[in-house]
Amino acid sequence: MFDCIVIGAGVAGAVAARRLAEEGGKRVLVLERRDQIGGNCADGPDTHGILIHHYGPHIFHTGLERVFDYLSRFTDWRLFGHKVVANVRGQLLPVPFNLNTLDMAYPPDKAQRLTAALTEAYGEGSRVPILRLRESADPEIRELADYVYKNIFLGYTMKQWGQTPEEISPEVTGRVPVVVSRDDRYFSDPWQGVPDQGFSRMFDAMLGHPNIEVRTGVDARQLLAVTDGATVYEGNAFDGPVIYTGAVDELLDYRFGPLPYRSLDFSFEHFETDDFQGCSVVNYTISEAYTRITEFKHLTGQHVPGTTILREYPAAYERPAAQIPYYPIASPENQALYERYAAILTGLSNFHLLGRLAEYRYYNIDAIALKSLELTDSLNERG
Repeated sequence: MFDCIVIGAGVAGAVAARRLAEEGGKRVLVLERRDQIGGNCADGPDTHGILIHHYGPHIFHTGLERVFDYLSRFTDWRLFGHKVVANVRGQLLPVPFNLNTLDMAYPPDKAQRLTAALTEAYGEGSRVPILRLRESADPEIRELADYVYKNIFLGYTMKQWGQTPEEISPEVTGRVPVVVSRDDRYFSDPWQGVPDQGFSRMFDAMLGHPNIEVRTGVDARQLLAVTDGATVYEGNAFDGPVIYTGAVDELLDYRFGPLPYRSLDFSFEHFETDDFQGCSVVNYTISEAYTRITEFKHLTGQHVPGTTILREYPAAYERPAAQIPYYPIASPENQALYERYAAILTGLSNFHLLGRLAEYRYYNIDAIALKSLELTDSLNERG
């Protein structure tokens, strides 16, 4: 009945399914374990009518014109420059730490000297990882790096990852730089924002094609298996393309042990006031158990009474059956474990691993959309 099977209806799976169906002319079955599509981008109204992101705030941002143009087929956008502040002992400071933050944290003369020193050492507009900044030969730059490290970076990182910054992969720490610029936006990409009717509406449009059948609330492991070097669906060999976006250790019954992740616990709260914190995201970098508070109306632009916030509490990933694996933990040991799993699946010519869980690496929305576009370019060329 189907030419292709896609496991997972998040960004990777939805883009792939649409392209295979529309441009490849394939009959595509999409299996999604959750009772909704959209993966971790899924959103919808809460009981108060506030549009919330069920799995934490997601902001689309990209400099990839192909990705922006493709997703724009399925949604209009509420475009804005996303800004985040950190609550540092009651003072709200723009993050990433930039020259405006510098002016707020230091007296004018010292801020001016540091601005000149940073610009000369690293160049205007540069994004310098905090651990690199701590290695500077300039004592004032090292002092600044220590301030940022202790007040903005260390506590947040320890909460988020359960490790010190020095123990974490540079791929992760490099995503939180000091920016030698007065641009307060969290991202520098030209396109930033959220779908104007929500992410789930965008996914509805993307998967709404006559060649696509979506089944939600279905665990693919009950229907799909990898055995004797072949892909089996409902007991029969399946030789069409299978795009798998789930966790590889789970699919293979944790035969080599579980892959390590960090998870999250969410606490939503509604208030009758129309504004709780005055901005969309406030990071809590020092003492609180949660890492950030999101107030969704500032992201979505809704004009409705009341407001809903979300507190995020990082958590160890200890119960795979009960927790969601949000963040792969990059390390040589973990990568080696992943490669043992991947070797079994990539040995199948029709089996394709795609996405954060399937590839055990962090992806932004635009990056995984591009990978999905490129994979289906190849599949559609084969016919």
